[in-house]
Amino acid sequence: MRVCYLIQTHKNPAQIYRLINLIQKSSPGCQILISHDPTFCQLDLSMLHRSTNIHLFFTKGGRADFSMVQSYLDALNWLFTNQIDFDWLINITGQDYPIQPIGEIEAFLETTHYEGFLEYFDVLSSQSQWSIHEGYSRYFYQYKQLSATVSDRLQKMLKPLKILNYIQPWIRFNCSYDLRIGVKATTPFNQSFKCYGGSFFCTLSRSCVEYLYTYTKNNPSFVQYCRSTSISVECFIQTILVNSRLFNLCNDCKRYFDFTKSQDGSPSILTKDDYENIANSQAHFARKLDMGLDQQIFDLIDKKNFTTKELIANNYEG
Repeated sequence: MRVCYLIQTHKNPAQIYRLINLIQKSSPGCQILISHDPTFCQLDLSMLHRSTNIHLFFTKGGRADFSMVQSYLDALNWLFTNQIDFDWLINITGQDYPIQPIGEIEAFLETTHYEGFLEYFDVLSSQSQWSIHEGYSRYFYQYKQLSATVSDRLQKMLKPLKILNYIQPWIRFNCSYDLRIGVKATTPFNQSFKCYGGSFFCTLSRSCVEYLYTYTKNNPSFVQYCRSTSISVECFIQTILVNSRLFNLCNDCKRYFDFTKSQDGSPSILTKDDYENIANSQAHFARKLDMGLDQQIFDLIDKKNFTTKELIANNYEG
């Protein structure tokens, strides 16, 4: 069995190198695709243990727009165009870290009866993790970006305009990640093709990945519609796969997050104080971690997953 790791990165090179080296040394036969946004930092591949299984691409970053989804689709296109052999695709970022030994994660995937691990919920149902208003505003409107960046000062000035989102149904105004305005749209969604949301980060079998790839090629109008939604990254994969009804999907993305202190829709940065909860988790990866804020959490996780001899041999010790 062969796993492909798609790592989307944009900052903290030392942390990225640590993650990649850990994965490669733990799974020498895996494929590693690095989709890197060079806006904030450059990557020096000489810092990595180079081999033919590491591939670097450059991409544009972003969360509210379609860029993360596009880099994912670009990776799929590269995999199938180059006829790369893989059985599972795991997408993570440079701020994720494995909290189980990579060998155990891959052994789990080799024996599971599931074909995919991803979080999903009907965005207009009572089971949605968002308010119905939020799900409706995100995916039932077509947005035009007015500005790619919004300063904190401008965001505070524009925030009162959000009242427009609650007093009328025709337009939506958003300044959370960028500045954009949305217009109520004719959508592709109906009772037999529902809009599903959830975390972008998932673990998918090759059969699921092939279906995603083929679906996007055969349904360009759906892809185009999603390009103009808000935060399409949190509905694109779920909507395609769950509506297919073809796969045995586990509603668990196998990621550990902490949203209890979140103010912007992103999970909290995990530190050594979170270690006990992480260690007791059944997840495969945790996010977000930041070596610049707390390196000890990385060392604690590695000491749980490796013997002292392995830590020294692989330079994982802090």
